[in-house]
Amino acid sequence: MTSETIAARDRLIVGLDLSSQAEAERMVATLGDAVGVYKIGMQLSFSAGLGFARELVQSGKRVFLDMKLLDIPNTVAHAVEAIADMGVTFTTIHAYPQAMRAAVAGRGGSGLKLLGVTVLTSLDDTDLVETGYGSGVGDLVLRRAAQAADIGMDGLICSPVEVAAIRAATGDTLELITPGIRPAGAERGDQKRAATPESAIRDGADRLVVARPVIQAEDPRAAAERIVAEIESVTK
Repeated sequence: MTSETIAARDRLIVGLDLSSQAEAERMVATLGDAVGVYKIGMQLSFSAGLGFARELVQSGKRVFLDMKLLDIPNTVAHAVEAIADMGVTFTTIHAYPQAMRAAVAGRGGSGLKLLGVTVLTSLDDTDLVETGYGSGVGDLVLRRAAQAADIGMDGLICSPVEVAAIRAATGDTLELITPGIRPAGAERGDQKRAATPESAIRDGADRLVVARPVIQAEDPRAAAERIVAEIESVTK
């Protein structure tokens, strides 16, 4: 599927960063068909368990299981194999070459899409220095993007700030999915590398991950529909 063939509503991935399955179920019911993909991350996985992801899949929803896997190759490969059996559409692996190779092996012939997490959007150059990296965010992201493409990953999780550079370097090889999306006027919170939906799509993002600006809105469905309309204004 190329970027041009993705419907506007399917470009929006809503993060169900909620504390219980009951809250998540209410949010999915509220958002209805306004959203094409739902992301389940650590918060909901630990509070509701992975059974909820299976239930969403069985109900016909597309699910992005955001596990950010990183472990020894054997563990990553078997984890990805188990995730593929769940029927979810996307899962994430930290973009270390060893982990990405293991994930590709574990995915086998399934339709699971593997996304490499480049550098978390809450980090900047100062954070990387503190962690011990010798390069800045931009250089590290591009290096990991090239490695992901060579290894056979399906896409990347990257901040909207790096989308244009990755697209220029890798072309259409990888699907680019961007968190750190904040509609104009929204609080950035802990996102250090953020952009508006329109800006991210114009720069070459394929899909956008949005959580707080939707799930904490007074009218979540209306908030999601506004983002979809903003995406559509750029892509139609």
